[in-house]
Amino acid sequence: MNALEFAERIMLNLPYDPNEQQIQLIAALARFCSPLSPQDSVFMLNGYAGTGKTSLTGALVRSLNEVGITSVLLAPTGRAAKVFGRFAKHPAYTIHRKIYRQASSGEANSYIAMVAENKHRNTIFIVDEASMIGSRGDNGSDLLEDLIHYVYSGENCRLILLGDTAQLPPVGCQFSPAMTVNVLKSFGLRVTRATLTATARQASDSGILYNATWLRRAMLTDPLPTPTLMASRFADVIPVLSEDLPEVLNEAYSRDGIEETILVTRSNQRAVGFNLAIRGNILEKEEYLCRDELVLVAKNNYLWSAKVKGIDFIANGDVALVTKIYGTETKYGFLFADAKIQFPDRDIELDAKLLLSTLASDAPGLTTQQSSELYQYCLNNPDNFAPNTPMSTRVKALKSDPYFNALQVKYAYAVTCHKAQGGQWRNVFIDMGYIAPEAQGMEFYRWLYTAITRATHRLYIINPSVEVK
Repeated sequence: MNALEFAERIMLNLPYDPNEQQIQLIAALARFCSPLSPQDSVFMLNGYAGTGKTSLTGALVRSLNEVGITSVLLAPTGRAAKVFGRFAKHPAYTIHRKIYRQASSGEANSYIAMVAENKHRNTIFIVDEASMIGSRGDNGSDLLEDLIHYVYSGENCRLILLGDTAQLPPVGCQFSPAMTVNVLKSFGLRVTRATLTATARQASDSGILYNATWLRRAMLTDPLPTPTLMASRFADVIPVLSEDLPEVLNEAYSRDGIEETILVTRSNQRAVGFNLAIRGNILEKEEYLCRDELVLVAKNNYLWSAKVKGIDFIANGDVALVTKIYGTETKYGFLFADAKIQFPDRDIELDAKLLLSTLASDAPGLTTQQSSELYQYCLNNPDNFAPNTPMSTRVKALKSDPYFNALQVKYAYAVTCHKAQGGQWRNVFIDMGYIAPEAQGMEFYRWLYTAITRATHRLYIINPSVEVK
């Protein structure tokens, strides 16, 4: 099958008639996926909100499957991988889970992550939310470099990077390395670049897309205009005063469910404040952890899902519902609970030990010091090991220690924008309580654009500190 025939197949798999910009993109993707394309090629697609990037990717994946070309779908976080897989109707994995393997470090701290061998052949790797890929991964390595090394070490394997450069860049970065041509070229790759700018869905009816598009276009102007949001023309953008927030939140919970409603705020500290207020004033929860509690996983976990069919691992960013609490205990100075949890987006339920000390912490999860303390407690607990137990045996045993591998969780009713990135909800409430005019620069624009594009049906602006028309 030549590139023209493959492009026609992609268009047949689209659920709508493509516009001119999308037709040109389809032709470029078809040429890239052709066996005649050089192996040292990478395709970078910058697709803004509402331009049809997700639908096009799904059509591409289906077309690749139909012609017998293997595709592997990846994303930087567990939540982003699951959103990507759902829309593409194809399994998706986190980058970390796919490209790394554990190897002994030769020291007491046991294992380090190393780039695995890529055994794929003639495979197209497609990475969604590539703009979230930072310069360094959790294991201290350069995540982008390791991803490229992994993909191109396979036989005739190539990489497609999908992202939105209007969103927040990775934490600690001024720009997105994976969506920067010169960075990709520095790895010796030939870069094909495309950008989707034409809004393809609900352009006239969606206030969410209207405001996202306005912000994205404003980012291209110099100087930046004063940020403005449009609400009066649209039914899906609703300003909310703080005194009305409990009632409006409760309406959203009743209409669509708590799991389809999120409040996005600016810091972990503000998220904790909102979470405690929502639990106490709206949900009327008095205990530290309650049945029907919605919790957010703060760190990838591989222990509790190991024997559960249908779930490879519990990912950082996953939301779970606590359906049963067997008991709580304090051990090593930390609070734990044994509970049954359910994942609302899948029909999966499992038992796990939860680490409750992170629930109301201002930190994203356990701090470095807390993690080190827990490690040492578990490693040197005389109830677990005889005094002469070799260190290598102790370290290996930690991989299955229920306390060391307890699921780190936080309340999931309010989150930071970085934590929400890669996810989507029917109802998104954005905390815009006083933001100083001097703080409303490019970073604020990207923050607001990212928060707005998490909403699929309704966008609520809490105490807007920018003009709302």
